Amino acid sequence: MAAKDEGLGGAVAAADAKALGDAPRIRAILTEAARAERSISYSELLGELGFRFTRPKMRALCKTLAEVDRLCALDGEPDLAVLVVRESDRLPGQGWWVGGTALLLGYDGPWQGAAAARFIREQQQAVFDYWKGR
Repeated sequence: MAAKDEGLGGAVAAADAKALGDAPRIRAILTEAARAERSISYSELLGELGFRFTRPKMRALCKTLAEVDRLCALDGEPDLAVLVVRESDRLPGQGWWVGGTALLLGYDGPWQGAAAARFIREQQQAVFDYWKGR
């Protein structure tokens, strides 16, 4: 049964609560963002799934992003979760940083500021380059 959720415009729309855990659907959205060479905010991604932004929905989405990256790794593709960012500074949220991906990629710096932004831009560019023309 579809839940009701308010979109950004305040209109009530049907939202399928299962969409928050639909790793293949979220992966497809992020793959399209990668092909378009753009990051996507948590709010935008939730909107694509039919939800308005709330912290509980964002936390559920973040759990699924870990599964998306696991699926990407199995297929030899770069992680896509690095494309999902906060609107305020266009950097991934705390969950991405503490998940260990940055350390695995050789980054042990701050999660905010110029160094973090430079690192994220590099990682996002690698994703864009991979998906360019695919």
